[in-house]
Amino acid sequence: MPRYKIIIEYDGAPFVGWQLQEKDLSVQGAIMAAIESFTGERVMVQGAGRTDAGVHALGQVAHFDLAVERETDTVRDALNAHLRPHPVAVLKAEKVADDFDARRSARRRHYLYRIANRRPDLALERGRAWRVPRKLDVEAMHASAQRLIGKHDFTTFRSTECQAKSPEKTLDKLDVSRVGDEVHVVAVARSFLHNQVRSLVGSLVLVGDGKWGVDGMWRALQARDRAACGPVAPPDGLYLVKVDY
Repeated sequence: MPRYKIIIEYDGAPFVGWQLQEKDLSVQGAIMAAIESFTGERVMVQGAGRTDAGVHALGQVAHFDLAVERETDTVRDALNAHLRPHPVAVLKAEKVADDFDARRSARRRHYLYRIANRRPDLALERGRAWRVPRKLDVEAMHASAQRLIGKHDFTTFRSTECQAKSPEKTLDKLDVSRVGDEVHVVAVARSFLHNQVRSLVGSLVLVGDGKWGVDGMWRALQARDRAACGPVAPPDGLYLVKVDY
């Protein structure tokens, strides 16, 4: 059975997240339905990351097997036709080896969080960025974030519902920069705990607001206590940008 890898872009707003749900609309479910409409096959689609409700993707990766081999451009175009009107687009489809696994084969996942750092409300970007009206100290945020690079116990920055066996993760990058009237937080790691990126961003905003000092993120990390985490940032500004293999 030929195995296909697809790269997917989606607006997470209308979905309950990536993960297949029995009754509610999920990204995984929408893609599986599109495959069934195209091929007549009900196949399982495995994604690289289980994004939460409201979280977007610029480069989510998934794989699935088909009984009959088809041209990759045909797979891409047919899936896009059957995905309409959902805000999901298959950007690329390619054939891969039988042992390729979108989740287990991934080496690093790249996330971007967009903070609209401006006083006016959002019009065009509503639901696609988190508006923080107070001017944030980006330099302090970036300096504080650098203390968290490497392997640590991230208990403070994970959801109480996280099902990971260990709270230890290795954070390869956590950069904060200003891009126009936005503040971008880029997080890169092989894998993340549930709500880890949004928890980090919410706490970094406390640093940018001056409510926490530059050592605030390190102190919160060392507490190893969820109660030490700042408010969790909303899903609106989070994007799965790409996955490395």
